[in-house]
Amino acid sequence: MPLIDSDFKNSRLLFHHHLQTIYPGILRRVGKVNYDRERINTPDKDFLDLDWSKTGSKKLVIISHGLEGNSERSYMLGMARIFNENGWDALAWNYRGCSEEMNRNLIMYHSGATYDLDLVVKHASESYEEIALVGFSLGGNLTLKYLGEQSTNIHSSIKGAVIFSVPMDLHQSSLKMNHSYNRIYTRRFINHLSVKLRRKAEMFPGEIKLNSLRKDMSIFEFDHIFTAPIHGFKDAEDYYYQCSAIRFIEDITIPTLIVNAQNDSFLSESCYPENILNTNLYLEYPQSGGHVGFTPPGFGFPYWSEKRAVDFILSLETIL
Repeated sequence: MPLIDSDFKNSRLLFHHHLQTIYPGILRRVGKVNYDRERINTPDKDFLDLDWSKTGSKKLVIISHGLEGNSERSYMLGMARIFNENGWDALAWNYRGCSEEMNRNLIMYHSGATYDLDLVVKHASESYEEIALVGFSLGGNLTLKYLGEQSTNIHSSIKGAVIFSVPMDLHQSSLKMNHSYNRIYTRRFINHLSVKLRRKAEMFPGEIKLNSLRKDMSIFEFDHIFTAPIHGFKDAEDYYYQCSAIRFIEDITIPTLIVNAQNDSFLSESCYPENILNTNLYLEYPQSGGHVGFTPPGFGFPYWSEKRAVDFILSLETIL
């Protein structure tokens, strides 16, 4: 498993890891991406909204967002744009309940819902000769788990993957989110998730115990009381065990780059493995970058993460 010395240098103005996380998430703007939306149906009579940015290529990058993200987040737009500029089509897909319209079923999305990613890949592979996967945070865990599960049955069009800021040990990372310095992020996640949960309770009366919902809940508590039972898991520990990508990465059979900043306050120590016996994995742990940050010194396009992803995927064309 190759360990890569990272060349990333964060903007000096973003001298603290919270600034490195918050600035790009709130203040960054990305232009020159025009999506065309497609809605596809799922086997359980739900739907997924897919946003396409096309150049007429036979190569496609499929981009998976983080917790409570969507295709319009700056990191999604930036990744779509740089692949477009390098001659690739881009597909930024929205998880169930993450586009403008709430999904139909009781279940929404979670860190291990690879059945939806598999559906997206199969749908896209009908039109493309080469596919790359890029995942951020929760979407990174989802992508790694998918690749590990599909190790002996991976679609021939998938050539490589790049993952950023991935909490691949869900249990330990959920405990890390309990720390006081992560309270601002936890509160924001819980606020967003609570809005969706209330909408679900209106759609499915009696199915969700809203009296257990609190503004000061931890991520673990939310997953234990809501995420796990809604999606068929025994409890939060069962959900984390079954869905943590750390259990699947040894089985990945395509070149995959994992980039986790060492100052990412969301990630536990177990999210920085170094002794996985898999030569298909490339691990890069820059000293800075925050969570889904990686802002370059000039603050302009592209961000380092976007250039790193496209460089890694393009390099595979000379190897494979």
